Amino acid sequence: MKQSLQLRLSQHLALTPQLQQSIRLLQLSSVELSQELEQVLQENPLLERGADDEATPLPYSAGMENGGETAPAQESAPAEPSDPAETDFATLETERWEKTGSTADSDDDNEYAFQEPDTLTLREHLLEQLRLLHLSERDLTLAALLVDAINEDGYLEQSLEELAQMLPEDQEIDPLELQTALKRVQHLDPVGIGARNLAECLELQLLALPENTDCRDVALTIVRDHLPLLAGRDYARLKKILHCNDSTLRSAQQLITRLNPRPGAEFAHIESDHYVQPEVIVKKVRGMWLASLNGDAVPKLRINRLYADILKRNRDSSSQYLNSQMQEAKWFIKNIEQRFATILRVSQAIVDRQRNFFEHGEVAMRPLVLREIADTLGLHESTISRVTTRKYMLTARGVYELKYFFGSHVATESGGACSATAIRALIKQLVGAEDARKPLSDNQIADVLGQQGIVVARRTIAKYRESLHIPAASQRKTI
Repeated sequence: MKQSLQLRLSQHLALTPQLQQSIRLLQLSSVELSQELEQVLQENPLLERGADDEATPLPYSAGMENGGETAPAQESAPAEPSDPAETDFATLETERWEKTGSTADSDDDNEYAFQEPDTLTLREHLLEQLRLLHLSERDLTLAALLVDAINEDGYLEQSLEELAQMLPEDQEIDPLELQTALKRVQHLDPVGIGARNLAECLELQLLALPENTDCRDVALTIVRDHLPLLAGRDYARLKKILHCNDSTLRSAQQLITRLNPRPGAEFAHIESDHYVQPEVIVKKVRGMWLASLNGDAVPKLRINRLYADILKRNRDSSSQYLNSQMQEAKWFIKNIEQRFATILRVSQAIVDRQRNFFEHGEVAMRPLVLREIADTLGLHESTISRVTTRKYMLTARGVYELKYFFGSHVATESGGACSATAIRALIKQLVGAEDARKPLSDNQIADVLGQQGIVVARRTIAKYRESLHIPAASQRKTI
């Protein structure tokens, strides 16, 4: 085989570090962006937070083209060193630490950290009540043994025989003692605690009600012997067994549904609520729905002028590290600007296509796919996917993820399309307005939508209904 040299020209996409950072920042959520920003501020001394009136002006209108040039970063007021040639960076850091308490801006250092109040656990709550009963040491030990076997919902998970086997062999336990200890525990607050099943839990709560409570005896009979029939909504058979009319059974059912099936849940550890910070705010201005950036979500960044002035006066090789940090700081500021500019452009494009939603609600949502927004803005579909994931929009109807405005569609008889979100809203309206004694089946809902020109299969209705956590017609039926 003869060897030869050939020259070929080809084009390929090279992901520069700046482009890689831009893509990574674009897909971060607001919380992740805040964490990324804190890390960059700690690593780069030339980048710092700025005040609202000094920060880099970020684009607040959807007019920035992809890859366009952004305004240069504003810098803080100059602080002239006495002699630039004698400036020592270590001394400079020491002075900043003495003045601010940190080498980086830390406005929150002097604030007190929020501490969640100590909450009483279910076990501690029950043991405190037992100590007030002035029980003997043996009775208190047996009651505490039962308390330790109660789960977070308030139910006794193990049988009394299993608990008796857990005690030392040299201690003989009379089964009647454990029964007595269980009765003591079941009389503690909250009512229904220590039950071994749902029926016993509801029975304990009914017994705690005054005897003259309306339909209390009927409700007790149901929870003791016929709870599966009530769960299956077999009202005809219940009326026949209980020898009661519709009014009595309805009152007993309402009494049972007001009980708490999980009496210990209020003491369960509940994680703190996670709040989202919307990047975009949508308002109606002069009859037009306009998207604007949330100023609180946009980080205020600037180049540290003190380091920048020192860098200008020291152009030797010793400042090569600071030169690279300066370039990275400028890149980061520019990528932050481009991130929010892209979010704003995509958000405004979504608002323009979903104006009916902002005017009339979910029933007016139109079908929308990522490709439509990508073609309109001249961006790649993957970019739109990154922008709309875990980014939120504050509207007059609530806070929505940008992904919420995209969805599949169902064909209509007129040849158009109806959004799946709109169909879910229609199903919710139909179920909310139905006769509870004769709830609409999935076939009936499909027929009603068909009369409105929306052709939807029964299985599709069932899928949408389940996604809305709406039970089947047999489970929605009431007396």
